[in-house]
Amino acid sequence: MSVSDTSMMRMRIHIGERDKFDGKPLYQAIVDLLRTRRYSGATVLRGIMGFGAGDHVHSDRFLELSMDLPLVIECVESAAKIDAIMPELEAMLEGGLITVDPTRVLLQRAGRSVSKGRET
Repeated sequence: MSVSDTSMMRMRIHIGERDKFDGKPLYQAIVDLLRTRRYSGATVLRGIMGFGAGDHVHSDRFLELSMDLPLVIECVESAAKIDAIMPELEAMLEGGLITVDPTRVLLQRAGRSVSKGRET
């Protein structure tokens, strides 16, 4: 096990599932942007309930609201790379919240690919 003492930043982007950018889901557009820019990775987390600045509760318990559940896109990267992409992210979001916190990376390594049921 390799332990790194690298200080990085964790960016969290809070949006809604129905949010769009250029005709496609906003979360997908953001992940595509991060991947194109060769960021270390991104994860989209889907919430089961939440509310934002508009004070509307979104929950999986009500059919009409379950189509707009809260999403969080999380990315760990250097402060310089997060600062560099911030203007593009701000332009993509009509509403939402972006937070950045310092974090300490203890381990980072690529996982094994699984192809046709076998590890490669």
